[in-house]
Amino acid sequence: MTMTDSPSTSDSTDSAVGPQRTGYIAIVGRPNVGKSTLLNRLVGQKVSIVSRKPQTTRHRVTGILTEGVDQFIFVDTPGFQTEHRNALNRNMNRTVTQALVDVDVIALVIEAERFGPADKQVLELMPQGAKVVLVINKIDLLENKREVLPFLAQMAEVYPFADMVPISAQRGKNAPELMRTLAKFLPEAPHVFGDDDITDRSERFLAAEFVREKLFRLLGEELPYGMAVEIEKFEVEGNLRKIYAAVIVDKAGHKAMVIGKGGEHLKRISTEARIDMEKLFDSKVYLEIWVKVKSGWADDEHALKSLGYE
Repeated sequence: MTMTDSPSTSDSTDSAVGPQRTGYIAIVGRPNVGKSTLLNRLVGQKVSIVSRKPQTTRHRVTGILTEGVDQFIFVDTPGFQTEHRNALNRNMNRTVTQALVDVDVIALVIEAERFGPADKQVLELMPQGAKVVLVINKIDLLENKREVLPFLAQMAEVYPFADMVPISAQRGKNAPELMRTLAKFLPEAPHVFGDDDITDRSERFLAAEFVREKLFRLLGEELPYGMAVEIEKFEVEGNLRKIYAAVIVDKAGHKAMVIGKGGEHLKRISTEARIDMEKLFDSKVYLEIWVKVKSGWADDEHALKSLGYE
């Protein structure tokens, strides 16, 4: 898998010389501030799923970008959950706090002109002495772009941020500026991954995530939170991936809702997920999806572990 359309940190990276620099950057924030959209924008490929619904990201996802001597290893995290309703939410919060350990810089993502109690809770997680860059996302939604200036001054009084960068992850505005800012914090170290690597996650994991994204996007407001995706078989035959996925639902009544009348929901989910997989894997994909009922899976530590939640 190769990278395309990634924001460059310099005008010419092909001729870059000097010692290699490699750094880990944790992307954190409350749910639905655009962390996964930002990761995909910076890496230049879709490696983390996105939807308009909060809590889309449930796992730690790593995106990799190599620009000349610089290698950025981004760690996308779930939105920090303020309501510990079940084992799944507790698991996601552990993922967030663990991601803050042993990284070189933290990108704290908030929305322009919004800094509420949930954002403050995430800020309180920052380790002492950590280098934290405040990423003010969704500036494209501001009616007057000058409104961000007093907000920057306000946030400077809240915390000693190493830097602050307004950005639109959706449109890519100021993405190069953010990359240049993050590059300043990369320590001198040999690259960990190959120049063309974009993630350390397996194709099997990414396949499950793409199916789950379509569930989030195409079904009702509440239903996706009671579902998970398990890849039961993943076979590679030349330039063909054969993928067999089970959608896990919490209640028997949800099964028909996922399938839809005449199987229309499941058919659309399968088609759209397959298209995304073929683009990322650069191969043909045969995708088969069915639905299974597993009551209480989101509050069952054993079930969560079997589904890849550590």
